[in-house]
Amino acid sequence: ARIGLGVLGVALIFAIWWIAATAMASDTFLVPTPPEAWDAGVEMWRSGDLWTDFLASAERVLWGYAISMGIGVVLGVAIGSFRSVEAVSEASVGFLRYIPATALTPLFLLWLGIDESPKIALIVVGTVFFNILMTADVVRAVPRDMISSAYTLGASRLRVLRKVVLPHSWPGIVDVARINLAAAWLMLVVAELLAAQEGLGYRLVRAQRFRQVDVMFAILIVFAVIGVVSDLGLRWLRNATAKWARP
Repeated sequence: ARIGLGVLGVALIFAIWWIAATAMASDTFLVPTPPEAWDAGVEMWRSGDLWTDFLASAERVLWGYAISMGIGVVLGVAIGSFRSVEAVSEASVGFLRYIPATALTPLFLLWLGIDESPKIALIVVGTVFFNILMTADVVRAVPRDMISSAYTLGASRLRVLRKVVLPHSWPGIVDVARINLAAAWLMLVVAELLAAQEGLGYRLVRAQRFRQVDVMFAILIVFAVIGVVSDLGLRWLRNATAKWARP
């Protein structure tokens, strides 16, 4: 029943899409039908552009988000575990979080040039502060009774961190990665405006210039599929490595 309802929900989206393409489309509201978007995607696949763009975008997201999660986990665990680190870091991280990452685009171009570095930096800055604060919240949720019991049994602070805090926080950290991965792909579209010559975001903007709405919708579907596959993969990782935390 759960699978059937999920399929029904997806079918409803496509039904609304079809209605918009056939009954609501006009010269100012261009909407392709699902078969037209499918044909555009197949054409991009046959030409090799789709695979090339996907690899370019995936590499940028992989590097940027891996750096972001690495920083986020280290600082988040430290902030959530040690009050001194929290006092020093949390206010500044919260302050920096409200600076729009996209507003830093001109600075990244000035500092890092027009190669891959500014694109990766934008993905990092656009996600790292959320990863830090959300990871810190996950670590704070570790039951105090578990930590106190470990100390009572003679465990050192480092051993408590390694044997109690990190294992208990691991499922929540994976969920943080799942949630904020969407922001990484959002930053990617902005990043690929920075003198990119390939990538899904670049291809999307290029299609907009030529009013190729079928290509635009095809790329949007690709983004959606990537998101679903990534989410399912991270959910599997959480369930496989933390069986006690399965919902």
